[in-house]
Amino acid sequence: MNLTLHVWRQKSSTAEGRFVDYTANDISPDASFLEMLDVVNEQLIEKGEDTIHFEHDCREGICGSCGMMINGIAHGPLGGTATCQLHMRQFNDGDEIWVEPFRARAFPVIKDLIIDRSPLDEIIQAGGFISVNTGSAIEANTIPIPKVVQERAMDAAECIECGACVAQCPNGAAQLFTSAKVSHLGLLPQGQPERYDRVLRMVEVMEEHFGSCTMYGECEAVCPKEISIDFIARMNRDYIVARFKNRKAG
Repeated sequence: MNLTLHVWRQKSSTAEGRFVDYTANDISPDASFLEMLDVVNEQLIEKGEDTIHFEHDCREGICGSCGMMINGIAHGPLGGTATCQLHMRQFNDGDEIWVEPFRARAFPVIKDLIIDRSPLDEIIQAGGFISVNTGSAIEANTIPIPKVVQERAMDAAECIECGACVAQCPNGAAQLFTSAKVSHLGLLPQGQPERYDRVLRMVEVMEEHFGSCTMYGECEAVCPKEISIDFIARMNRDYIVARFKNRKAG
């Protein structure tokens, strides 16, 4: 396959960026998108030019670091797939492909296709955990959990913190991410003691960095783990209950 790439190049968060054209020749249809970028970078190294900077780690759709916009879609045209799992057979010989970083106010560009996702980490730090002050966690099998609850919690826990939901949302909202992190703990018995404090703390931090959700559904459409927007409704319900409980306590 021979392709024309239009890649966003930006030296730093304060520098101006622009699209630069590259050719990717003799690319195997079985190569992943990141492997294709590797080939282009090898050619740039041979020419003594600066390589295209992009994030990756596991290349197995687990770590969430590989996210980028491909032809205006977070992670590219194939649903339920992270960028590292996207293969070039999804494109046609001679295609032009536009590659750019996730676009969101909360995700400033560090360099080229690499962005700063630390606001998502701040949401986790605010409450995405279960406090255990002494000893260790008890054996999980000692607490009976209905299968339907277990599966629902695992659906939410699949979130890989890639930020695609934020990048695709017209409002730059992080409700899908936050609701998944709230729900995968809040559904389980171990997460009940901090359930309402958790949602208050995490939503408060979320609102500092991200826009408001108006249920466009774009987040669900591009999520590589196909996490449902039903979790947003669940988070909103818990948040209302938590606010009511706080008001009564005051």
